[in-house]
Amino acid sequence: MTSDRAYDVIVFGATGFTGRLVAEYLATKGKDASARGAEERPIRWAIAGRSAGRLAEVKAAMEAIDPACSSLGVIEAASDDAASLERMARQARVVITTVGPYTALGEPLVEACIRAGTDYADLTGEPGFVDRLIERHHEAARARGVRIVNCCGFDSIPHDLGVLFTVTKLPAGEPIAVEGIVRAHGSFSGGTWQSLLEIMAHAGPRKGAARGEGAHGARRVRGLKARIRYEKGLRAWLCPMPSIDPLVVLRSARELDAYGPDFQYSHNVQVKSGLQLVMGIAGFGAVTALAKVGPTRELLRKVRSPGEGPSAEERARSWFQVTFQGKSASRKVVTRVSGGDPGYSETAKMVAESALCMAFDRERLPARAGVITPAVAMGERLIERLQAAGIRFELLEG
Repeated sequence: MTSDRAYDVIVFGATGFTGRLVAEYLATKGKDASARGAEERPIRWAIAGRSAGRLAEVKAAMEAIDPACSSLGVIEAASDDAASLERMARQARVVITTVGPYTALGEPLVEACIRAGTDYADLTGEPGFVDRLIERHHEAARARGVRIVNCCGFDSIPHDLGVLFTVTKLPAGEPIAVEGIVRAHGSFSGGTWQSLLEIMAHAGPRKGAARGEGAHGARRVRGLKARIRYEKGLRAWLCPMPSIDPLVVLRSARELDAYGPDFQYSHNVQVKSGLQLVMGIAGFGAVTALAKVGPTRELLRKVRSPGEGPSAEERARSWFQVTFQGKSASRKVVTRVSGGDPGYSETAKMVAESALCMAFDRERLPARAGVITPAVAMGERLIERLQAAGIRFELLEG
């Protein structure tokens, strides 16, 4: 049982750019209500990473936010040291990891969490990594009752939970189609850039099961045909968004009855002008081609190094908005999920609240385990947490 663990949550990678933001969020939050609504009690948490010196610096910064962080745990662990990962995992109810690229560095921690019976949350946007975990570790995690939950940041919580929020506003038992439209303004860190290069380097067609498509019992699940088009009502172009998000949505739809007997989803980015669209497609294609070649990929890695990221001022100017147009046989709805800086401030909030949800709200969560999506693992309870934390889930029409 994880109830006797020393820590509710451990943040692995706390010395990195995003990991430190996660730590700052937990330090600021300070307390969390238990699943039963009992009196608030302190969150027992720790920071972890490979450098004792850098961890000490992070701990000092957390104490400056909240003096109670003088009792903050500090754990040395490294992705290439399986024994240290297992020692860390055995001390926590939930481990958050911000250490990427996950394809190269993530699997040993997943294995350690399964052996330790510890829930896990990450920020990956790498489809190949998720595919590998499903293939190699889903059954073992399910047998152990462990939740391995990928994509707990901007990839893919606003989209996964936004679609769940949308389908719950539609009549039960009817075929459903949902279109997601993404608008965002923000920057990226060195760690994100390194992970993006991994995704581009290994991009390719996915198997039906990995894509989340196919039949699940009596339910049919599939992606809507991707196409670029001009939307007069928005005065903007819509372009299929080549991210992990639609794959996550379709995996959730396969598992949850709320998505109806037949579910379709499309995922698009909104672009203001045709010129921006052409330049974006050309730029993405060029970087993808260069990332597939070893020497040029290494040159691209130097564009932004791990640990670098946007300033607090840049993050304060950033925002995201994802609009969902959902329809069933008898009803149409429009919903929206929105918030601040998508890549960092809100991502830190999303993964922290995911971990707190698994640590504190166990009795209110679906009885599901394995390599699963945020919607399957935590569902509407996580939506409630995120709303309380300032991320907006709105019904606009319907």
